[in-house]
Amino acid sequence: MNVDTMRRIDYWAGVPLCAVVSTWLRLWHWLRPAGRIRPRRVLLIELSEMGSAILVDPAMRKLKANGAELFFLIFAKNAPSLHLLGTVPKENIFTLREDNLWHLAIDTLRYLRWVRRQRIDSVIDLELFSRFTALLTGLSGAGSRVGYHAFHNEGLYRGEMLTHKVAYNPHIHISKNFIALVNALLSTREELPYSKTVITDEEIRLARVDIDAARQDALRERIRDRHPDYDPSLRLVLINPNASELLPQRRWMPERYVAVMQRLLAEFDDILILITGAPNEIAEAEQLRDLVDHPRCVNFAGALNLEELPVLYSLATLMLTNDSGPAHFSAITPLRTFVLFGPETPKLYGSLGNSTPIYAGLACSPCVSAANHRKTPCTDNVCLQAIEVDTVLEQLRSAL
Repeated sequence: MNVDTMRRIDYWAGVPLCAVVSTWLRLWHWLRPAGRIRPRRVLLIELSEMGSAILVDPAMRKLKANGAELFFLIFAKNAPSLHLLGTVPKENIFTLREDNLWHLAIDTLRYLRWVRRQRIDSVIDLELFSRFTALLTGLSGAGSRVGYHAFHNEGLYRGEMLTHKVAYNPHIHISKNFIALVNALLSTREELPYSKTVITDEEIRLARVDIDAARQDALRERIRDRHPDYDPSLRLVLINPNASELLPQRRWMPERYVAVMQRLLAEFDDILILITGAPNEIAEAEQLRDLVDHPRCVNFAGALNLEELPVLYSLATLMLTNDSGPAHFSAITPLRTFVLFGPETPKLYGSLGNSTPIYAGLACSPCVSAANHRKTPCTDNVCLQAIEVDTVLEQLRSAL
């Protein structure tokens, strides 16, 4: 299913279902009042964003430090992002197929059985006002259910599924918002709204992944498969020109990527550019490579699976990328990463790694938020068009 179809279903089916389930839950709580539970087996729900699996890692590590065993619910195509740091055991990850409504319905029923079999006592809904995840939370059977509540915000109704209602703060980084959910669950007193806590920058520092020399040597051989003349004296420059289907407005213009690559190759004779991307982006990457038309520019899209990307990042000198998953995946390595922002802001969604945002900061930007379910009417992303080739090159030259 495409993103807009999922949004329509979430609204037209989600709102009435949330109303019905909320009524049932109120009756259940009246008949069987729940006391406070110390979280032991905690399920986190984040379905749609691969990068969020990295951004939520500090919050998950805080839960583990407080004695909780972690479980995770995520769309099947995004599950590999959870394997990068391994904070959640693979056997504790449940996936939903979202390719069509039939598969989603079947997997949802499987989830309702699985969540009870795992004896989950607490659920944290990480999504920003999704009715579907609210229903998955409310029907989980868990005694503690934490998530973002609309309070007096109009148009964000998703029922009364939560035992711990957290005020989403659009003025702090999303990783701190995730920590706020954990703080609400760990709180020993009632709050309205949760979470009345201070969250420091130190709390959202990411763990780094360890890459051994053998894996790096194997990756160098993979590069030689695409570029036989490669040797380690060449510095690797990664270009990731694509963005997810969720928000295509995040894409910088292909011709500007081409101009950046051509000028870098003309100025630096010791770099090898790899154009990275998923398997379904191979053809687009090949078009860019053809336009660059240089022997030290290689189409590397589809060459690696997601779990191999940190090895590549550990070898590279820098990466230029749209605001997308790789900007966050690189954060678990020391790689210097430059991220192009437009319809979203680095203040909320910036990478937690060695990252430099490139952002024009137009009056209309950011135009996507929790309040509009990250859907914008914009079809002319001037916020990215305003970022000139020379602006980007100035940053990359400094790093090289």
